[in-house]
Amino acid sequence: MEFSICIVLHNSRTELIALLDSIDASDGPRPQIICADSGSTDGGADVALSRGVEVVVMDGNVGFGAANNAALELATHPVSVLLNPDCIVVGDNLARLAQAAAARRALVAPRLLNLDRSIQDSAHPVPGGLDGYLAAITVPRMLGSRISKHLQPFRSSTPTVVGWAIGACIAARTDLLRALGPFNATDFLFAEDLDLCLRARSQGIPTLFDPTIEIVHSGAHTSHTEIDQPRLELQAQRRREVILKQLGPGALARDDRSQLITFKLRAAFGRDRALNNCRAAAVKEAQKRSS
Repeated sequence: MEFSICIVLHNSRTELIALLDSIDASDGPRPQIICADSGSTDGGADVALSRGVEVVVMDGNVGFGAANNAALELATHPVSVLLNPDCIVVGDNLARLAQAAAARRALVAPRLLNLDRSIQDSAHPVPGGLDGYLAAITVPRMLGSRISKHLQPFRSSTPTVVGWAIGACIAARTDLLRALGPFNATDFLFAEDLDLCLRARSQGIPTLFDPTIEIVHSGAHTSHTEIDQPRLELQAQRRREVILKQLGPGALARDDRSQLITFKLRAAFGRDRALNNCRAAAVKEAQKRSS
């Protein structure tokens, strides 16, 4: 089937080349590809044009949400895939994702894999529920398949409705995405995917995680060898803003507590101790700033 791909570029030239190579090597005809260049200085837009990609150049770095919205305006097919440039397509997985999105009124997210093909933690329950405490104080994989699938849906082997999914690759009917925004253009960075999925859910539109469809996601623009505390604090702040707006103060309080318990217990048991201590500190700092 025919579908459109929307990609946001911000100094993503190297990743874009690898992505386009993988799309051209995948099965089936080439889809419509639209790149929104958001303030790049590395020539990524020129690469896109040389590869036959439609390009819309934004007025500076307008942020992920606004750039995606601009790309989506140029989509000409019934289904659109919002795709990060640091993804790699294998076989017919992207076409299958588009077919799944065409079949129902939903946001559809594939399983995301690391470069070594290990599974990424890319699908989650609705935040701010009591189940967050259970996930924080237990090992979900030891609680039985039904509970484990709910608490850690990214480990599921069958399609399942989730609270939200990482936005590196999300597909839906184009008109549905346009009706949703899809993104809040005023949100510059972080938690756009959480906000999208929760807003869709409030309108009766589920997020379907389909682990039978797999996309490689290198995470090139989010990988850091050193802990970036300001980044962690901004991530925590944005998560809190979205949860408060979409789910209310009660859910926010529960999510704060379950996040803190999770990070502190992980650190106490020696699991990425420095990183999890910094994540807990980031939540506390975000709480302090909003009080």
